[in-house]
This record gives sequence, structure tokens and C-alpha cells, in this order.
Amino acid sequence: MTRVLVVDDAAFMRMAIKNMLENNGMEVVGEAENGAVAVEKYAELKPDLVTLDITMPVMNGLDALKAIMKIDPKAKVVMVSAMGQEAMVREAIMSGAKSFIIKPFKQDHVMKTLNKILQQN
Repeated sequence: MTRVLVVDDAAFMRMAIKNMLENNGMEVVGEAENGAVAVEKYAELKPDLVTLDITMPVMNGLDALKAIMKIDPKAKVVMVSAMGQEAMVREAIMSGAKSFIIKPFKQDHVMKTLNKILQQN
């Protein structure tokens, strides 16, 4: 079973993503409300996949992504954010994100994207 860490500062969004993943056979092993907690939990839980919001307090998603990639250069991180600005997307991908999903999203699109990433080495 795929183990996922869900990171978003909005509790309702974490819940929505968690429910969607669990309904599609994945296990949410942890949740984080900001980038600093996400980095700690990544190191502790070593999940197969991370969904990571960009705009969060304490440490934003781009900084958290860079910190996670330092811990594990093979980490599979997907940015999930309402901020679909091209510069943010480009920076996230150049920093190691495997994909970028823009909120609001459709479940089938999210699951297709995540499953594709999980099949990559």
C-alpha cells in the first residue's frame, strides 16, 4: 500500500485529500499543517509520496520541498496549490517536485497524476 504524507495549512483540504487517497487504496501515514512540520514528518515517516501545498505559515511549500529533497533526493513530492503561477510551478519542478496539481482539482486527475508518479523510478 502506498504511504502518503499530506501537507496543507487548511484542515479541510488535508481531510479532502486524505479521504480521496484512502478511497483509492492509499494509506495516509501523516499530515502536516506547515512546511517545517512536513520536513520533520518526512524524515520520521519516510512516506512513498508527499502532497505539498505552497502557501503555508512558518515554512512555505517550496522551502519544504527543497529541505525534503536534501533528506531524500529520490522523494516523490507533488505540489498541490491554488497558486498556479508559472514561476511557482517552474521553481517547484526545478527544485525536485514530480508534478503540480492546481486547486480546485478533480479526483480522477489527481489519482491519475499520483499513480503515474508512483510508477516512475
